Amino acid sequence: MGAAAAALDYDAELMLRVKEGDGASFGVLLDKHRSSVVHFLYRMVQNHAVAEELAQEVFLRVYRSRASYEPTAKFTTWLFRIATHLALNALRDTKHERSQEHLDDDTSEMPVRQISDSRPSIEQYMVYQARLAEIRQAIGTLPEKQRAAVLMHKYEEMEYSQIAKVLSCSESAVKSLLFRAYETLRARLAHMA
Repeated sequence: MGAAAAALDYDAELMLRVKEGDGASFGVLLDKHRSSVVHFLYRMVQNHAVAEELAQEVFLRVYRSRASYEPTAKFTTWLFRIATHLALNALRDTKHERSQEHLDDDTSEMPVRQISDSRPSIEQYMVYQARLAEIRQAIGTLPEKQRAAVLMHKYEEMEYSQIAKVLSCSESAVKSLLFRAYETLRARLAHMA
């Protein structure tokens, strides 16, 4: 049995225990997946506070759905379907306010990264951070479904079949979304090559 199959069985087994009333198993699932869900949601909505709130809602929905849970798909597919749905709804609901919130976003809440002495120079680090910010901004300007597909593909390392299940579309539609997204990103970031 491969590692992916073992992980699938373990997550599904945990969720089935939650279904039977085992709160500790829910805590294990929460600890295991919370960080990746928050990161995914942050990249979708581009606001830390909103991402945290949405992550709480994701896990609240997982818990509320425990009685009807059936392991028909990978647990992470089901989890990211819930997260994507909530993120897309949040983006639609706050379309008008989003640009103002982004301008007012207090970046002092962002974790401070320590720079080790082995780095060649602070200038190189700043250039790297600027390039990273530019890539994130370019991803952030993609249409919502393309952005979700790119984040799941590149950052969550999900397979086309998983992304298709999350977005409720075919694998060929996912490939098309990713192709268009990567073409757009290539054009916007061509100056970085």
